[in-house]
Amino acid sequence: MERAAGILLHPTSLPGRFGVGDLGPAADSFLDWAAAAGQRVWQVLPLGPTGEGASPYASQSSHAGNPLLVSPARLVEDGLLPAAALLNTPEFGAGPVDYARAEEWKGGVLHASFLHFLSRGPEAMRDAYHDYAVAPEQEWLAEWGLFCALKAHHRGSPWFTWEPPFRNRDQAALTTVARQLTEEIEFHRYVQFLFDRQWRRVRAEARRRGLLLMGDLPIYVAHDSVDVWLNPTLFQLDEEGRPTFVAGVPPDYFSPTGQRWGNPLYDWERHVEQGYAWWIERLRAALRQADLLRIDHFRGFAAYWEVPAKERTAVNGRWVAGPGDAFFDTVRTVFGGLPIVAEDLGVITPDVEALRRRSGFPGMKVLQFGFGGDDSPHLPHNFTRDTVAYTGTHDNDTVRGWFAALPDAIRTRALAYLGGDGTAVEQEMIRALYASVADLVIVPLQDVLGLGGEARMNTPSVTQGNWRWRARTEQLDLGRALRLRRLAEACHR
Repeated sequence: MERAAGILLHPTSLPGRFGVGDLGPAADSFLDWAAAAGQRVWQVLPLGPTGEGASPYASQSSHAGNPLLVSPARLVEDGLLPAAALLNTPEFGAGPVDYARAEEWKGGVLHASFLHFLSRGPEAMRDAYHDYAVAPEQEWLAEWGLFCALKAHHRGSPWFTWEPPFRNRDQAALTTVARQLTEEIEFHRYVQFLFDRQWRRVRAEARRRGLLLMGDLPIYVAHDSVDVWLNPTLFQLDEEGRPTFVAGVPPDYFSPTGQRWGNPLYDWERHVEQGYAWWIERLRAALRQADLLRIDHFRGFAAYWEVPAKERTAVNGRWVAGPGDAFFDTVRTVFGGLPIVAEDLGVITPDVEALRRRSGFPGMKVLQFGFGGDDSPHLPHNFTRDTVAYTGTHDNDTVRGWFAALPDAIRTRALAYLGGDGTAVEQEMIRALYASVADLVIVPLQDVLGLGGEARMNTPSVTQGNWRWRARTEQLDLGRALRLRRLAEACHR
């Protein structure tokens, strides 16, 4: 793409009065602000429904959208919820997301909308729902509804703990229970209609303002997901549906014991036998939601870290060859060119870099990683054009939080490189990236706002307190936007 700049902000981090950011008016306001700031890309994290811990990277479906992102205000606008239903909205405040409280309240709102739709929904919305539900690309929808209904029937317990007929997908048992849970299944289908409708609207509004949406595709899916329940033979599972090996990374910058993610690993031989059909459908669904797509943990396609499921940490894992060129050759045959960014961070060996180059995907660089050694590839003078450069990602501390915690020697090295005194270090880093040759620069909104470590989005290997940060309406002020626009224009972005 041409030289451009963008903002990293997950929709849950948008401001608003309903306890969690959503796809309503605040999304439009953010798009207005981003356009005023000369931005051309809005990058989000994975949009799927999350489980315990609220991690977007542990979604229960590779196709479904997160019900928490559905905007109650838009439901009222569309005649899918009476305005009176929002009169007694709790006082959530403008602080971090309280997921448990937000999910409980919004779940009630979505059920109220469903009942209103069944009894008094506008005819146009009934037609739109029918068209959505029967579209060929929605084949996944019925299975998703059944999965959600069965989880509710089992009080939220994971699918691999269900009774054998349900766990192992006995068709007679599933047909019987589907008849019993018809209304619950239809509710979950309806919620996906709402998400799809609202996300399509956000995409249209982004395009109208000249912004592209950049999605995020995790390489792995959650064990307790409809994907694994439907396709157990595509994963390394035992007879009871539990992983034999799980995903992770060896000891690294973030953790001395590595990161044991716990996702089941793929049985790549089975994927090859099926012509990578599951992956092709997954990519097709992701590309319906976004203009660009960041593939998380790209190095796992070259080689992945295999951890025995019995291990408590990722230390005792081993590298195993991934599908490599054969996978991307197949994908390219189906799609032609792909608007993909390869997240090639972590332990990057020559084979990973070679695979990325052969695939034709730009890679990533993170300026926070650039000051720990001599002449790092993460320093702007070493960038190449096929680079998407970041001050930090969702897994990093904010620039201010990072800078405050640096050892003196590294802080001195960073100041010498950036040419400032550190009082506005995030601005110095943004300026260095904007002036680089990298085709695309993405900056987390927290760094644009100059926030400290209290605004960090995620700390890897820490299971509590992540994904909660939210912006405040007053922080998205026009003055800050125009300053960023002037920088973008000066650097021809």
